[in-house]
Amino acid sequence: MSPGSLMLAECLSRQRPSTACAGPYNLVRLIDAALVDVRCALARRPSGRYPQYMRITTWAEYGVICALHLARRPEDGPVTGRHIAAEERLPADYVEQILLRLRRANVIKSVRGARGGYMLARPSNEITIRDVIHASELETFDLHCVSHPVEEARCSASHSCSIRPIWVMLQQKIDDVLESVHLSDLLQDEPAVRERVGLPVLQTV
Repeated sequence: MSPGSLMLAECLSRQRPSTACAGPYNLVRLIDAALVDVRCALARRPSGRYPQYMRITTWAEYGVICALHLARRPEDGPVTGRHIAAEERLPADYVEQILLRLRRANVIKSVRGARGGYMLARPSNEITIRDVIHASELETFDLHCVSHPVEEARCSASHSCSIRPIWVMLQQKIDDVLESVHLSDLLQDEPAVRERVGLPVLQTV
């Protein structure tokens, strides 16, 4: 596991049990809750001094849910977007847009015809969570130097900026973690997923 993966695994292990949501795709919210602690670990300061604004978006979470739905049914043939939306209780229009993004990124493929729909383009053990999130929201981490520069000259690649390496490093660490987990890992139940990402397994009463 890369240093970035180890760092986020350590931060994840400090999260309260209530952070996790039910179901095998809880990794999305676990990572979401830990991102602030990653930032704190990088800065070596207490987490309470930082606002919790680094979030996993709805696009990313819905993308993982939709891809995982397809991963659960590898032998059942294609399924429509409306079926996925109904089964997962998600907005149908939202799901169709996400499926289009996943298809363009070759995470899933479409099948035409009366019994057409969507299915994974590759086995679930070959598709990383980074693949899914990158396709769903077009990037795993918004590097503001590129997307929202303070001013063109100041944030250009030709201008020396001591802040930029921090954002680039954070982007790389997040990508390392997401790249280390595959859709197939999330086909297990929650205790197995918690163990997979370095969290203690909760004791049930």
